Amino acid sequence: MGKPMTDNISLAEHFKDWVGRRYQRDDVIDRRLVEHFSAMLAPHFSKIPPVPPGLFWCLSPDVLPSEDLGGDGHPRMGLLMPALPLPRRMWAGGELVFHRDFSLDARVTKTSTIENIYFKKGRSGDLAFVTVRHHYHEAQHLVLDERQDIVYRDPPSETAMPETQIADNKQSPEPGPTVWRVVPDPVLLFRYSALTMNGHRIHYDHPYATGIEGYKGVVVHGPLQATLMLNLATNLLGKLPEKFTYRGLAPLTLGAHLTVSGTVGAGDNISTSVISSTGIETMTGIATDN
Repeated sequence: MGKPMTDNISLAEHFKDWVGRRYQRDDVIDRRLVEHFSAMLAPHFSKIPPVPPGLFWCLSPDVLPSEDLGGDGHPRMGLLMPALPLPRRMWAGGELVFHRDFSLDARVTKTSTIENIYFKKGRSGDLAFVTVRHHYHEAQHLVLDERQDIVYRDPPSETAMPETQIADNKQSPEPGPTVWRVVPDPVLLFRYSALTMNGHRIHYDHPYATGIEGYKGVVVHGPLQATLMLNLATNLLGKLPEKFTYRGLAPLTLGAHLTVSGTVGAGDNISTSVISSTGIETMTGIATDN
């Protein structure tokens, strides 16, 4: 069980030594990785940039020996992330600021810094938020400045609000140039987990996802949803956007299909969303080119 959080200020003070911790790793965008990533997403990826948008989430993953993994399949808390008193991890959202396109065959240096840790009370219980900043460089050139928001939650409760009530029902638009109808399956989730070295069991272990973490099925990765929105927005803009901000609204579990939509607004801003087969809007995003 998660530890009761009666004093959010004291808890934030307890973990303040983690703020500013930094990790640096190198990786290479080789042709094999591009081919595997493109095949995994096909046909729902953009061919406009030399490297498909979202492939950077495959670079420099957290790789630790099995003995250093927690029960959820992630690196054990207290090693790379603070040992927070809340066990359920979710990718809440983030912001991407692109300074240039990634290059094929480039060596990329990824520097990750814990920027902030704070606690609050949510509708479904106690929450802890960790903000991580990732900088991706090719040689001395900054390619991408990423803010990643991670939320940790209490274990599931029978009295908690059901996951599917978090977002309003939406009507899925018909497929077309600005709408992708994607049929996710366990193979897609497995391949994405493998490419990103993501061991989180909610994405492939049905008994764990439903029985331990309380979801209605295995969960579609947050960055995979953001990747689909980013690729559609890139197609609509005709180039990689300068900025892409996205936010998770509700967990997305495997269903008959999911819909990714993009709408061009004022100033060529692109509003994107992911809608489940049951009409739940699970993630939204905004792509801007200024």
